[in-house]
Amino acid sequence: LPLHARVAPALFPAVETIMTERPVRELITRGRAQQVYVDRPRALYGSWYEFFPRSTGGRDETGRAVHGSFVTAAKALDRVAAMGFDVVYLPPIHPVGTEHRKGRNNSVNAGSGDVGSPWAIGSADGGHDAIDPELGTLEDFDAFVERTHDLGMEVALDFALQCAPDHPWVAEHPEWFTVRPDGTIAYAENPPKKYQDIYPVNFDNDPAGIYAESLRVVLHWVEHGVKIFRVDNPHTKPPNFWHWLIWQVKSRHPEVLFLAEAFTRPARLFGLARLGFTQSYSYFTWRTTKAELTEFALMHAERADEARPNMFVNTPDILHESLQTGGPGMFAIRATLAATMSPTWGVYSGFELYEWEPVKPGSEEYNNSEKYELRPRDFEAAAASGNSLEPYLTRLNEIRRVHPALQQLRHITFHHVDNSQIIAYSKTEPATGDTVLVICTLDSYNAQDGTTSLDMPGLGLDWNDRVTVHDEVSGESFEWGQFNFVRLEPWNHVAHILRIQR
Repeated sequence: LPLHARVAPALFPAVETIMTERPVRELITRGRAQQVYVDRPRALYGSWYEFFPRSTGGRDETGRAVHGSFVTAAKALDRVAAMGFDVVYLPPIHPVGTEHRKGRNNSVNAGSGDVGSPWAIGSADGGHDAIDPELGTLEDFDAFVERTHDLGMEVALDFALQCAPDHPWVAEHPEWFTVRPDGTIAYAENPPKKYQDIYPVNFDNDPAGIYAESLRVVLHWVEHGVKIFRVDNPHTKPPNFWHWLIWQVKSRHPEVLFLAEAFTRPARLFGLARLGFTQSYSYFTWRTTKAELTEFALMHAERADEARPNMFVNTPDILHESLQTGGPGMFAIRATLAATMSPTWGVYSGFELYEWEPVKPGSEEYNNSEKYELRPRDFEAAAASGNSLEPYLTRLNEIRRVHPALQQLRHITFHHVDNSQIIAYSKTEPATGDTVLVICTLDSYNAQDGTTSLDMPGLGLDWNDRVTVHDEVSGESFEWGQFNFVRLEPWNHVAHILRIQR
């Protein structure tokens, strides 16, 4: 039985009357007290959009990219809001290190005009509590946050606990880093990748000092309107640290949320959630087959009490092979799956322009990666030419907003279709009865057809019922029963997103 059906009998007035008249007085036991967080709705439901403010400066008359600022980034917010996104996620906005700065496409030697990676945090201009001077001032950031709020969105800020070699912490607290026998500080490595421009923090020598400084930094940004933090690689830091930090922050500001950027095995992912992380990145990006997607979604539904996934379709680090080879249809397919399987999903800028080129065959890194250079984009021209996914992303977010079924994680049912390239699932919100049925192709190039065998009780229907279903994408309506023929052509529509009309 679903949770509401199990709980309802205990809430009957008659039960309350009996318990009031005859209270239990014997064999009473008390369970162990537990710490819990009661989060606001954004912890469960929201649509995220990630972009680099420094890429919003456009180009000059010679075609050269101009470094953007919070002033130019604020002008980009109207487009993001119009697409229906709720959260604007910014990569680190702090001064970028100059020592061992990386060049384009992660080259070891930077050119004179290279802007470096924003994750190489800190320079003579300041550290984690400072603004990159090229982005503007703290007052400019405050104005950006205010504009975001005016448009009904909020800002999520990256919290990456690592430093560039010229970060002030390196000189002030060398004990916070790992020193090699030759006296040099160890830089970050994730074989075969090397990050000479980043020093990881070592908690062994002065944990109390690192704890206190980290809390100070987070509270600093909370005071400037940031209520969501996307934490970079939390699974590489001590678990006790995160438990302490999140508790300290939320005891002062219970509205603050933490997203774990933890692409790691489930045991560690769910462990971070139990430490206090509100959401986590997931392996959705690498789940592409019908069986993989089904297993993945059911696992998260079954463990919804522990963790909430944030299904990003792409990130600055991850351009999945399916997007490299699948054409525009695959971008629409992945957006459909993320937006309807998870109450929280995300898009990294450029996805709507079908950016697909890897730095080299077999790599998931973007060519001309925005992590190392400015990437101004002409969204208006792309939309005018029809070469943009913006209208579809907008429609997906509109559908999500009007359907409570798509704003929850627990109740998902998969339905049989006699074609391995078509996946079918429904989501239901028990309190309202709202039910949405999704039939989506997994083939981005070829038409696929098949016959459904719907789990009618899973839709709240009897086996022999026939109902009207309304396609929220095409606007069409159909009379459906258990068995229905479907045909999906990715150049037309990649999915039926059906509202069950009762």
